Amino acid sequence: MGICNGRVVIVTGAGGGLGREYALAFARDGASLLVNDIRREAAEAVCHEIVQNGGRALANSDDITRTDTAQHIVDVAQEAFGTVHVLVNNAGICRDRMFTSMTGDDWDEVMRVHLRGHFCLSQQLARTWRDAAKAGQPVDARIINTTSGAGLQGSVGQANYGAAKAGIAALTLIQAAELHRYGVCANALAPAARTSMTEGVFADMMRKPEDGTFDYFDPANVAPLVVWLGSAQSAHVNGQVFEVAGGMIALAEGWRTGPQIDRGARWVPDEVGSAVAQLLTQRRLAQPVYGA
Repeated sequence: MGICNGRVVIVTGAGGGLGREYALAFARDGASLLVNDIRREAAEAVCHEIVQNGGRALANSDDITRTDTAQHIVDVAQEAFGTVHVLVNNAGICRDRMFTSMTGDDWDEVMRVHLRGHFCLSQQLARTWRDAAKAGQPVDARIINTTSGAGLQGSVGQANYGAAKAGIAALTLIQAAELHRYGVCANALAPAARTSMTEGVFADMMRKPEDGTFDYFDPANVAPLVVWLGSAQSAHVNGQVFEVAGGMIALAEGWRTGPQIDRGARWVPDEVGSAVAQLLTQRRLAQPVYGA
C-alpha cells in the first residue's frame, strides 16, 4: 500500500528520462498509469516493467498537442482504470540556438510541444473535474507541470525554451487560482536531472559518477516529490513552483511588486531616471541568467 494507492495517473513523455522514473515511482506507490510517449515502443517498455513488478499500466502514443487526441488519451485512461486523478505534464523538446540565429520553426515547435502540450491535456481533464465537482462528486485531482530554471531565471541560447517554460510557470499559477474551487491543485517543478534533453549541453557536468558516490543528477531523485504532489497528502499545496535536484527541494519565489515610488502625479520623462536609480538601489537582485 503506497500513498497513491487507487489513484490513476497520466504521465506524458514517460518513455524515458524523468517521465519514466515518475511512472515507475507512481506504480510502486500504488497508482495505475497511462504512460504516454510519442515513441510507442519506449512507452510499452515502461509499461512492461511496471506490469512485471505487479503494477497496472497502459501505453499510449497519442499527440498531446491536439485537443482531439488529448481527449482520446483521457478517454483511454478512464476506460482502462476509471477516474483520472493526476496529470503529470512532462513531455518536452529542445531546439537551442542563440536568439539571433533561431528560426521561426525552432520557436514554434518548442512552443507547440511545451505550451500547447501542457494546455490540451490539462484543459480536457480540468473540464472533466469541473463537471464532476458541479455534479456533487468528490474531486481530489492534481496537475503537475514542468517548468525549468531556464524559464525562472533565463538561459543563454534557450530563448524559445525559456519563454515556454516561463509561460508554464504562469499557467500553473492561473490554473491553481481557477481550479481550486473544483478540488484541483496545480503545481509545477523545475527539475535538474540527466535526460536526453541535457545530453548535448550538460553531458559532462551531469555524468554519472564512477566512484559509487551519490548520483546527484539521477532523474530518479526527482520522482519522490512528483509522487507526493500527486498523492492525497498534498491537498493543501497549490500554486507552488518547486526546484528539485539530487536531494534538494527548494520553493521558487516568483515575481512580486518590489520597491516603488509614487509621486501622485504624472511623471516628466526627464525625472524618471533619478527615480529608477533610487529603485535599483532598493531592489532584491535577481539570480543571474544561466550562461551569462
